[in-house]
Amino acid sequence: MSLEDIKSESLEELQEQFRQEGQPAYKALQVYQWLHRGVSSFDEMTNISKALRQYLAKRYYISVANIEKKLVSDYDNTIKYLFRFRDGEYVESVLMQYHHGYSICISTQVGCKMGCTFCATGKSGYSRDLTPSEMLAQVQAAQLDNHIRISNIVLMGMGEPLDNYDHVIKFLRLVSSKEGMNIGMRHISLSTCGLVDQIYRLAEEGLQLTLSVSLHAPNDEIRSRTMPVNKKWPMEQLLKACRYYAKKTGRRISFEYAMIDGVNDSDACARELAKRLSGMLCHVNLIPVNPVRGTKYQKSGRNRLERFCSILERAGLTATIRRTLGADINASCGQLRRNHTQKGGAIVENIR
Repeated sequence: MSLEDIKSESLEELQEQFRQEGQPAYKALQVYQWLHRGVSSFDEMTNISKALRQYLAKRYYISVANIEKKLVSDYDNTIKYLFRFRDGEYVESVLMQYHHGYSICISTQVGCKMGCTFCATGKSGYSRDLTPSEMLAQVQAAQLDNHIRISNIVLMGMGEPLDNYDHVIKFLRLVSSKEGMNIGMRHISLSTCGLVDQIYRLAEEGLQLTLSVSLHAPNDEIRSRTMPVNKKWPMEQLLKACRYYAKKTGRRISFEYAMIDGVNDSDACARELAKRLSGMLCHVNLIPVNPVRGTKYQKSGRNRLERFCSILERAGLTATIRRTLGADINASCGQLRRNHTQKGGAIVENIR
C-alpha cells in the first residue's frame, strides 16, 4: 500500500480520518499543528502516543523540502535555495529580507509549460505539479534553516500557479489556517502569466490575496513573441478578466513588466501600456530583465527605466521600479535547477 500525503490534508479532513479510526478530534489537531511546525518525522511529535505515531508512519509520509544547494548574497543576504523532494525532483525558492520582515518566493510546479522566452524555468521543460504539502515544505524549510518566521509569501517561482489550480488553492487555505502557519491572505501574492479562465475562477474564491499578472508588453505583437500564452488569451481578453477580478475582489492588480532593452521599453510602449491600463485599479512593477543563458535579452538601462516609469506616472498610473535583490546569486528562479540537473550534480553547497 502506497503512503498518503498527510501534510496536504486540511484539519477537517484529518479529523474525519481520525474519527473513522476511532481517534478523538483533539489528536488530529495535535498532529496538524506538528505538521505545520515543519517536523520531518512522526517521532518528533512528542505529545502523541507511540502507538499512534507508529500507525501514522505506516499510513502516511511527511513531505519535506531537503536543501540540496544554498546560495547567500553578499549584497543583501538574499538566500536562494535548491530544494529536493522525495522523488528526486528539484525546485527553487528565494528568501528575501525587507524592513517589514521576511518574504519567500516559492515554486508551484517542477518546471513550467508556458514557454516564456525570457524565463529560465521554461527552458528546462515541465515535469510535474507540486502538491500543497511541497509548497508548504518550502516555506517551512527556509524558516527552520534561518530560525525565523516568514510573514509574506509570493507564488512567483518555478511554474505557473494557475496551471496547478486545485493544489495551489489547497495550499493557500492550509498556509493561512489559524491552526497552522496562520499567514494571512493579504500577505500572499500569486503570479500568473495570464490564464484567463482561471483568473475568473480565482475571483470567485473570495481570497484576499494580491494577484500579480506578468504582462511584459503593451500589445499583442510583442507579447505573443515573448509569451506564447498570449496566442490563446490575447491582451484584450486578459485585461478584461483583470478588470473583473479587481472589481469582484476590491483588490488592486499588480502588473509585472520585465524591461527588455530594445524590445518593450520604448516611450511608445510606455504610452500604449498607460492607455490600456487606464481606469483600472492596478499598480505597474517595472523589473530589469534577468539575463538568461541562450537568449540575447539585455536589461534596460537605469535612465530608460526611470523614463518609462515617469511616462506611466504622468498618465495617472502607480508605477515603481523593483529593487534588485540577490544580483550576485542569480536570484530569479529556474537557473539554479537547470544548471544543477544538466550537470547531474548532487553536491550540497553553501556559498557566501
